[in-house]
Amino acid sequence: MAENLKGFKRTNYANDFDASSIGQTVSVAGWVNKQRDIGSLVFIDLRDRTGLVQIVFDETINVELLNKAKGVHNEYVIAVKGTVRQRSGAFNKNIKTGEIEIVAEELRVLSVSEPTPFVIASDVEANDQIKLKYRYLDLRRPEMQKNIIMRHKIAKIARDYYDENGFLEIETPYLTKSTPEGARDYLVPSRVHPEKFYALPQSPQLYKQLLMLSGFDRYIQIARCFRDEDLRADRQPEFTQIDLEMSFVEMDDVIAMNEGFLKRVFKEVLDMDIQTPFMRMDYKEAMERYGSDKPDNRFGLELIDLSDEVKDVEFSVFQNALTNGGSVKCINGEGMGAKLSRKEIDALGELVKTYGGKGLAYIVVNEEGVKSPIAKFMTDEQMQKVLQKANAKAGDIVLIVADKTDVVYTVLGSLRCDLAKKFNLYDENSFSFLWVVNFPLLEFDEEENRYVAKHHPFTAPMDEDLDKLETAPGEVRAKAYDIVLNGNEIGGGSIRIFDTKLQEKMFGVLGFTKEAAQERFGFLIDAFRFGPPPHGGMAYGLDRLCMLMAGCDSIRDVIAFPKVQNASELMTNAPDVVDEKQLTDLNIVCVKPEKED
Repeated sequence: MAENLKGFKRTNYANDFDASSIGQTVSVAGWVNKQRDIGSLVFIDLRDRTGLVQIVFDETINVELLNKAKGVHNEYVIAVKGTVRQRSGAFNKNIKTGEIEIVAEELRVLSVSEPTPFVIASDVEANDQIKLKYRYLDLRRPEMQKNIIMRHKIAKIARDYYDENGFLEIETPYLTKSTPEGARDYLVPSRVHPEKFYALPQSPQLYKQLLMLSGFDRYIQIARCFRDEDLRADRQPEFTQIDLEMSFVEMDDVIAMNEGFLKRVFKEVLDMDIQTPFMRMDYKEAMERYGSDKPDNRFGLELIDLSDEVKDVEFSVFQNALTNGGSVKCINGEGMGAKLSRKEIDALGELVKTYGGKGLAYIVVNEEGVKSPIAKFMTDEQMQKVLQKANAKAGDIVLIVADKTDVVYTVLGSLRCDLAKKFNLYDENSFSFLWVVNFPLLEFDEEENRYVAKHHPFTAPMDEDLDKLETAPGEVRAKAYDIVLNGNEIGGGSIRIFDTKLQEKMFGVLGFTKEAAQERFGFLIDAFRFGPPPHGGMAYGLDRLCMLMAGCDSIRDVIAFPKVQNASELMTNAPDVVDEKQLTDLNIVCVKPEKED
């Protein structure tokens, strides 16, 4: 039968002890990480959120207590009182408490545990589905506890830093009005207002702009956000932003404030000094050099434009791309031509298709000449022009993609990152920051046959491009900025439109009638009639920032209870059916989707 804590008070966490603690009488509590029975002695490694401490039970001190310890197994919850002494055996240099042990004088078994479906350890080999089903056990693992503690520290530093710089933490609603102009909303039916719905916020964007108008000139919130979109490693249907907004600022002010935050958080969490100011890179340059608006610049493999060099090559793939306004670009895998097998090169061609490309041309350069399936379409002079432009030498491989330019960027931008990882071209423990600036304000959506906002409809255009807003909207640049870390966008923002006439013009360019704009954003439009200040801000993806700082591959590893690829939670089986009465109260009738033939 489980014992209780009556009269017992924990004095320390497991990791509180070192050689200076010897001689102290202490009380600890936690889970049994491991029990070792060697007859006259029993050793128990007690685990709590801080780490491990060794408890020793000795028959020469208390036989009854020793026998009790023999019945204790992994993941039992125990409380122990005893005296700290120097370890009688070899020191364990892998843990902070490796020089000491606690000689038990009292043991309470607070609860017992059945055998767990996987071992509670950092390097456990268990199926992800099983770990997520038993997430409460997965969270006991030291690796996961470290990640969640790091997340707490980052959030606390954010609150402290921005508070010290005059920001006020203000909550914004979870139940809001749907304003579709981004990802799909999660909708919440209203019982009180039949046939009407709230939307869960994709971000607090409109509310934080209203707070600027309200006179709260510096706002901060660690905000929950919701988007009903397809998942991948760095996306979840619910996620967290460090959200902020400032009045009476320009882009440089927002950037400087946030560089200060990142410098502080890396110093306090990782004890790492990062150099500021960060590099700034024009959006156009990022795309042309790296094929991405979130470039990883820790390695080379930069894109090279071959359009001029191959314009006369009688290869239909090149000609079709160029005739249709596309481009032909490549990356030079220096030294990789001598390392990649034909099978591996073919696999790269299949990988390209997953990124939306039609295929991959290549030229392997060796001492004897070149090996390439496209060599038969090229004269020696044309081949030499390509190799010279790519700066290719013996041992290299030139990887070429021809398509619409945006497709070429996507394919080669992704491929260069895959190759860099495969060939260890960067230090995984390094951190490279840069700001990407001068984004296009708008991009053309071919499906909708209209321009849509690159960021959101409230981003201000560059002053010098205002005259192009109606005549050449695709050429207008935005007062927008993204902060990129190791090829991941960890945050972004913009200076906002605060002039009502400019906002009205912006809605018009986006294809909204006055009535449609009023219907969707009327409360903001109305508010901005009453003296909005110039303002701007940004938001960090807290989950993604934590993921990178913790050295994880997925944001699931830094979220306590994440969803899986189909947006379900395996532990609680959410989403699930609800009672018919709940549906009736909400005036909802569920219709089963028709089965496809």
